[in-house]
Amino acid sequence: MAVLRGRRVMVSCVLAVVLAGCAGPNDPPSPATGTTSTSSAAVDGNYDPARFAPQVKARAAEAEVSPRLVMAILYNESYKPHDPELERQWQELKPDASFGVANMHKAAYEQTRRGRAFAGRAWQELPDDPDLAIRAAAWYLHDLAAQLPGKRAGSLTTEELLALGYNTGPGNMKAFARGTKPGTQAQSYLDTLHANWDKAEKALQPG
Repeated sequence: MAVLRGRRVMVSCVLAVVLAGCAGPNDPPSPATGTTSTSSAAVDGNYDPARFAPQVKARAAEAEVSPRLVMAILYNESYKPHDPELERQWQELKPDASFGVANMHKAAYEQTRRGRAFAGRAWQELPDDPDLAIRAAAWYLHDLAAQLPGKRAGSLTTEELLALGYNTGPGNMKAFARGTKPGTQAQSYLDTLHANWDKAEKALQPG
């Protein structure tokens, strides 16, 4: 038992260093100021989202969203090691932490799975099943798209708004669509997304 506690302390320290200062999806900034199954998200320490290209293509097509957007979001969310054991250890310390390779929070997952083919799958399964995590993320983007207002202000594209919705939630997304300037965290997420566009596109190319 002492060994287990010691291991948890060590894991917690590592995760604290890795995750300190990092905002996950649905960690909202203030808009006024500014989910093919695999057993683990990593194989031999490889957390590169490019290895999930087949799942991204299939699940994006299923949800009728852009595969490049889904892949770019996976790159945005790859700031931490998506290891099932580490994620669960971190969740013990931070119950509202996100799960899976797409960093989805429980509330977003519960809302997204309703009436879907994966409705019987639990949020706790996301760390062990990258395909489920990608599928849920794609459908969440689908649902966000349905909430975008028909009339918009500002220069943000649909994909940019959906990415911001993924990161900050639908309420903030709609505010951005109405012309509210993204805050510091939201803009940082958007800048990272732009930096990942080419990488995402390349990851989806055949061969």
